[in-house]
Amino acid sequence: MASFSCKPSDQFTLLLSSVMVCLLIASCAGQLNQKLDITWGDGRAKMLGNGELLALSLDKASGSGFQSKNEYLYGKIDMQLKLVPGNSAGTVTTYYLKSSGSSWDEIDFEFLGNLTGDPYTVHTNVYGQGKGDREQQFRLWFDPTANFHTYSILWNPRSIVFSIDGTPIREFKNLESFGVPFPKNQPMRLYSSIWNADDWATRGGLVKTDWSQAPFTAFFRNFNAEGCIWSLGKPSACGAHDAWLWQKLDPNNLKRLRWVQQNYMIYNYCTDARRFPQGFPKECAVQ
Repeated sequence: MASFSCKPSDQFTLLLSSVMVCLLIASCAGQLNQKLDITWGDGRAKMLGNGELLALSLDKASGSGFQSKNEYLYGKIDMQLKLVPGNSAGTVTTYYLKSSGSSWDEIDFEFLGNLTGDPYTVHTNVYGQGKGDREQQFRLWFDPTANFHTYSILWNPRSIVFSIDGTPIREFKNLESFGVPFPKNQPMRLYSSIWNADDWATRGGLVKTDWSQAPFTAFFRNFNAEGCIWSLGKPSACGAHDAWLWQKLDPNNLKRLRWVQQNYMIYNYCTDARRFPQGFPKECAVQ
């Protein structure tokens, strides 16, 4: 069998071509340029396919990023991502909700790259009123670089649920009655970026970014947000007709959640006794 090698620029061209073919045959949830704004990257972020695809790239000079045009107070956010293929060690692709201000709220998906053939680490975290340190990490049961997959955040007064292709991987419940801060008063905007974090991202910083593989590129499509849009200092009307606002995990989804956590969770702050020698956070006893 004949073999061949590609320069990084050729690899990007081949990847982009395959993604564009997939895009042409896929149904899209509207044009991203009507919903998202590229915010940084000096040309490393690009809208493609008449705004139906967005590419974020990282090279040795810088990464890139975008944000949603709207802010939301509660919502269900879906985005399809295709992560950096090949040797992605040292890179981080983020997809998260965040409020402004010093005591901010935040709901994080972070995808930590790895060496070719090794799985990505999916890092999740929740901040309430500036208080974070609630990390859970997972391996994936599929190759997130081969195809697009849907990553979802459900945020309502009851809980925050992280899902992948409709399968919940984490639930963070509203436990304010136990004194646990929960995001509820501050609107949040969607952000996404790709950047170099080889001081910690891959095996605690032991594996560094191989810049000969640059540019590192992740693709985004099919952004959909059902939420209470924040405008003029208050949210738009949301009520009983918005099913996501009252949604909770049913028995089948709870079973799927347990399956993911039993088989693919690799870190849970609620079991890290060295980190909390004085006792685990309050929510660990009741989550």
